[in-house]
Amino acid sequence: MIPAERIERAILLLRGQKVMLDRDLAALYGVQTKALNKAVGRNPDRFPADFMFKLTKEEADSLRFQFGTLKRGQHFKYLPYVFTEQGVAMLSSVLNSQRAVHVNIAIMRTFVRLRETLSLHKELAQKLAELERKIESHDESIHTLFEAIRQLMTPPEPPRREIGFHVKEDNVPYRIKRRATCR
Repeated sequence: MIPAERIERAILLLRGQKVMLDRDLAALYGVQTKALNKAVGRNPDRFPADFMFKLTKEEADSLRFQFGTLKRGQHFKYLPYVFTEQGVAMLSSVLNSQRAVHVNIAIMRTFVRLRETLSLHKELAQKLAELERKIESHDESIHTLFEAIRQLMTPPEPPRREIGFHVKEDNVPYRIKRRATCR
């Protein structure tokens, strides 16, 4: 049996889809990449564009940099093909061997488990976002509440007694009042 971790490491995300490289699939099926691609080439009507596509040079170079320096014989002589989940399922009808059937079952189970894991993560992310929104509104309310409590806790400052001479204008005759304002 092929370990699920090995299959998971071979699944890549390209063009918004989970895909597997032709060379990784060939290694899992125990055939040469050339033989796998020939079998696919003999059945072109089984592999439409949404089941399989060829990488661009930029995508292939990007993958090469992600994998690091490739060992001898692991370079991309030809631009690789990648297979979506449906393309991998279709490969089992093209490759007629007992190993291909068992490998395909393992790959399909891995894809299903990844999909379930991703949907669980999406649900958790949505719930977390809802909690954050609720906490933000609660934080503002709590902050306002603490500010009000702090204001209530601070003792009021006693009124200061004014120092100096102050003229009360109500008791002063009009003439004096006028001089006081002209200065």
